[in-house]
Amino acid sequence: MIDKAELKKQMLFSDLTDAELGLIAQKVTVENYAKGKSIFKEGEPTKGIYLVKQGKVEISKNTPDGWKQTLAVLSENHLFGELSVIENKATHGADATAIDDTEAYRFKTEDFKAFEQSDANMMYKIMKTIARIASRNVHSMNEKLMKLLISY
Repeated sequence: MIDKAELKKQMLFSDLTDAELGLIAQKVTVENYAKGKSIFKEGEPTKGIYLVKQGKVEISKNTPDGWKQTLAVLSENHLFGELSVIENKATHGADATAIDDTEAYRFKTEDFKAFEQSDANMMYKIMKTIARIASRNVHSMNEKLMKLLISY
């Protein structure tokens, strides 16, 4: 079983109690990806929410004309794949690739959904954290868009 103190360091689980972390620790798995290895590709089945324990992950999409566009580079304590899980999408909407040797936790989709049914209070905390992260990302994208428009 995964150490609860290690899980507590993850942004997604930082508001959880020790008892809640114990429940999560029983379900979360650890996965290792070598530098350059694909974690998932756009269109592949959604397997869960990933949390970077160490390493770096690039989130990208290919443009219609075949160019790769990097959307984000995520490091320790960041998460990805959450939108596909929350939106009940069967497949991922972007590529995720390890750009360094990476160790990540995976919170499987089916376990996430089961906790939604069995522990509403814990899931409220997790969803609130995801909402804060999403809000911060939207504000950051707005700032980048404004800078781009001003420089145009």
